[in-house]
Amino acid sequence: MSLTRGEMLAAARARDASYNGRFLTGVLSTGIYCLPSCPARPPKEENIRFFAGPVEARAAGLRPCKRCRPDDYLAGYDPDVEIAATLARRVRAHPEKVPDVAALGRAAGLGRTSLTDLVRRQFHSTPAAWLQRERLVAVRRNLLSSRRRIADLALEAGFESLSTFNDNFRRATGMCPGDYRLLAAEQSFVVALPRDFQHRLTLSFIGRDPASPTERVEGKRIVRALCLDDSPCLLHIELSPGAATCRLEAPKPVSPRGMAEAHAVTLRLLGLIVDPKPFERRLGRNKNHSGLVAGRHGLRLPQTAEPFEGLVWSIVGQQVNLAFAFALRQRLVALAGTRAESNGAGLLVHPDPASVARLDYRDLTRLQFSRRKAEYLIDAARALAGGEIALDSLAAAPAGRVEKVLLGIRGIGPWSARYVMMRAFAFADCVPVGDSGLRTALASYFALDHRPERRETEALMAEFSPYRSLATFHLWTSLGACA
Repeated sequence: MSLTRGEMLAAARARDASYNGRFLTGVLSTGIYCLPSCPARPPKEENIRFFAGPVEARAAGLRPCKRCRPDDYLAGYDPDVEIAATLARRVRAHPEKVPDVAALGRAAGLGRTSLTDLVRRQFHSTPAAWLQRERLVAVRRNLLSSRRRIADLALEAGFESLSTFNDNFRRATGMCPGDYRLLAAEQSFVVALPRDFQHRLTLSFIGRDPASPTERVEGKRIVRALCLDDSPCLLHIELSPGAATCRLEAPKPVSPRGMAEAHAVTLRLLGLIVDPKPFERRLGRNKNHSGLVAGRHGLRLPQTAEPFEGLVWSIVGQQVNLAFAFALRQRLVALAGTRAESNGAGLLVHPDPASVARLDYRDLTRLQFSRRKAEYLIDAARALAGGEIALDSLAAAPAGRVEKVLLGIRGIGPWSARYVMMRAFAFADCVPVGDSGLRTALASYFALDHRPERRETEALMAEFSPYRSLATFHLWTSLGACA
């Protein structure tokens, strides 16, 4: 262990999960050893000893904690993640067999409190909201693949009331179920926007790089280059009060699957995946933090069009200022992207892993990428293209599994992993600790005389849990920063 006792004490007091695996905390008064992040009540300092691993801890007469299960963690097994993943598979396979939260708890073998804690940690949601979201995924899939009655599909997915289903479907998709089904036959669609939708801030964020080769903002219109059905095309999104009118320009008619993807990309780009209202209601009850959203009610966190784009951005943006990160991304897309020729738009489809995997490190270093950044980017793309990492399959995975996979990619540390989880996977309770803009914003918001370091950042942001992703975005926006 290269850490001092003071550093390990501070990490254990903060329950800092980033130290898991670096040392174990032994509690002499109870005879157990724990992970630094163990949620158990902190022991007295004089009763704490630190160990490099379980062998040393057991030699001192200690046994593993049954709450944080350090041996399981060090062996690569996380019971929370396994329970959550198994539960998700059951719900997706047979949503009708899990009609309510009580049934969800029985399926997981957990009481209501433990179930709530698990779903909060692993899906950043409440059990009821998560169950509803999974049901809607099943209905959306079946609407495009079958001609069965909408009412039958809703009841089959576990909705007891058709009116409840319709309301929830519209809130989640911006469309009524019948219009969503028409995606199978149309090349355009309209997404309803919430009344508090922040048009100006959303357009400003999407258009934050005026020279971006993948998207362009023209007044109230967004044009985005996409690859649908293996063909480059353009997605036009025209914003107006209450609606986003979307149409595709493509060399051939887009399939129902491609249209569903275009709709999903629209929701992601506009930040419609996560509803900010619960976060705003919570802040409204806290007089100390109600000012965080002042003038920005309804602000949503836009997502990247797909996960690999988020991973690329996290690597490109490491340890450089925003302007240079934009320049590097522009050069990468110009080198490996695919032109979407249509009406002289001149936009390029963001490169996929296979396109980046074919590059040589020197291709990027010639474009002012550092050697290390070039290696991180190309090696990650090769792992994805070769099937070693299945990034797209993580879209519905528990947070613990997503973070573990991301941290296993060379060049992805805690900041990058949490940034990708926020921007590419829509997890609602992430903090990109170490982010320069976030540290500056926290110093200003909390009137500090210094920029907080990692542990202080975690402590300050804990006040906004379980909505720390949105809180981060509001703090960035308060500085006029667009990460």
